[in-house]
Amino acid sequence: MSKKVAVYRKEHFNAAHRLHNLNWDNATNDLVFGKCNNPNFHGHNYELIVKVTGVPDNETGYVIDMKVLSYLIQENVIERFDHKNLNEDIAEFKRLNPSAENIAIVIYNILRDKIELKFDLHIRLYETERNFVEYPAN
Repeated sequence: MSKKVAVYRKEHFNAAHRLHNLNWDNATNDLVFGKCNNPNFHGHNYELIVKVTGVPDNETGYVIDMKVLSYLIQENVIERFDHKNLNEDIAEFKRLNPSAENIAIVIYNILRDKIELKFDLHIRLYETERNFVEYPAN
């Protein structure tokens, strides 16, 4: 049996975005994205769950120190995304549509560089209570 354990850290941020494909005309954007294509943007209260999986350290018993994980998420994601317009304020979304799927991938890529490769990393992002995405998919 594997000794891997999954640990989770839940964080929260608020952000605005507009779903809009720059290669499409306004009618197509309106048809595909509806209200989410509002030129004045719209906001969400995002819930972010970061899952780190690994073998607990023999000395600490930790997979990863949760204080360290919390700091990494706060410093690299929350401070960067919270109360921002994702389309206008976040470089990755200047040309990438900030769908929940793409936001999860961007967050994963940001954190993957900060967390040792011996750990598996998984992102769950709730855009609403009923709508959420996971990356990578299983």
